Amino acid sequence: MTNNPIAAVAASILALGLTLGVTPAMAAKMDVTIGMQLEPPNLDPTGGAAAAIDEVVYANVFEGLTRFGADGSILPALAHSWEISEDGLTYTFKLHQGVKFHDGSDFDAEDVKFSLDRARADESTNAQKALFADIASVEVVDPATVKVTLSKPNGSFLFNMAWGDAVIVAPETAADNAAKPVGTGPFVFAEWVKGDRVDLTRNPDYWGDAVKLDHVTFKFISDPTAAFAAMMAGDIDAYPAFPAPENLVQFEADSRFLVINGSSEGETILAMNNKKPPLDNILVRQAIAHAIDRQAIIDGAMFGYGTPIGTHFAPHNPAYVDLTAQSAHDPEQSRALLAEAGVSDLTLSLKLPPPSYARRGGEIVAAQLREVGINVDITNVEWAQWLEDVFKAKNFDLTIVSHTEPMDIGIYARDDYYFQYGDPEFKAIMADLDKATDPAKRTELMQAAQKKIADDYVNAYLFQLARAGVINAKLKGIWPNSPTQANDMTGVYWEE
Repeated sequence: MTNNPIAAVAASILALGLTLGVTPAMAAKMDVTIGMQLEPPNLDPTGGAAAAIDEVVYANVFEGLTRFGADGSILPALAHSWEISEDGLTYTFKLHQGVKFHDGSDFDAEDVKFSLDRARADESTNAQKALFADIASVEVVDPATVKVTLSKPNGSFLFNMAWGDAVIVAPETAADNAAKPVGTGPFVFAEWVKGDRVDLTRNPDYWGDAVKLDHVTFKFISDPTAAFAAMMAGDIDAYPAFPAPENLVQFEADSRFLVINGSSEGETILAMNNKKPPLDNILVRQAIAHAIDRQAIIDGAMFGYGTPIGTHFAPHNPAYVDLTAQSAHDPEQSRALLAEAGVSDLTLSLKLPPPSYARRGGEIVAAQLREVGINVDITNVEWAQWLEDVFKAKNFDLTIVSHTEPMDIGIYARDDYYFQYGDPEFKAIMADLDKATDPAKRTELMQAAQKKIADDYVNAYLFQLARAGVINAKLKGIWPNSPTQANDMTGVYWEE
């Protein structure tokens, strides 16, 4: 106690300073709000096909035996290790112990058996039931070990188990996951305000590495103008897939924000009907490929957002081979190839589905082809007509479409697929890939497959659909690319 007023004021100032030194204003921010254009129809990734489901719950609420990493690699998740039999038919998974579901119940091998048997059952409503088609049986060896036996070798099995459709759920809560998801992940479902947001909170009992956020909100804003206003006002901290790429230049000029230009799983291609003359001639297909200026399409149709590709494979995948130089823009070579093929006065149809990448890109492609002497008749079609006329009936010369399924190069082995390739050598590569389980061998085969379709100029490969977004410049850990449909919050944090 002192009667000195100056000393009293000094003590008060010191106390205030000490108090300010520990205020939350000096601490790291522990919550984040993520913008999404589409609201999920439900929150059960094992019972719905909408990408927005995984964008909320993948790796955050639900986990599988394996999972996708930010670069598309396959990582351990609920299974910390596994052994594969020499014949490639048996996968023995060793599970993490001490794992609990969000309702407090224990996770063990019985939950794995339930989840996989449920996904592959005749009455299954799983949107990706084909992922489980090769499973012959699932056996519980002990609480921490499960043995999965396949009916035939499938080298993609670990990849398949990383999909959101393959997450592990508990029999006690599976029926209610659509509205009240219960998983094993680092975040717990808190609330779903329909038409507005989904809230997640930190799981204090999480079995793995602790996350750095206490609270995550997924805010649904479909209108691009409203999304722009929310970001500028600071109501949204990140919008990983911003709905209006034409506005991103404004964020680039603002030091508060960081614009991301990553890749998704969407290979955007100028597909060609390989069995329809003269497109059955590789010289004509090669000429078309060399007539294309990819960057001009990216700049003109996508406002600069997109990654050039030279084959049907995502650039963020560790097995990707950059083959863009093999089909580089070269109009003179294009004209020479057409002359070598004996083709002149060629007119081709170009049927374009509704997305802007197709409609805008199609006009640019048509102009580029006309420069080398190929006339193009453009027809804009709706999705139903495209599916019926192009995809099913194969009544087309050229079309532009994005293939958004993860690592879907296997479609080139299908004889009945709409661009009608089905080359025996390529099919042999894919058959070997199905049998291979060694990671190095699988990479070798995936690269051989990429090279084969580039060598055969099956299609003209344009660009990987961008994951173009905007984030607060102080927010770290947001995936720049999108190897799966997810907004993985497990490594996200605020820079202090």
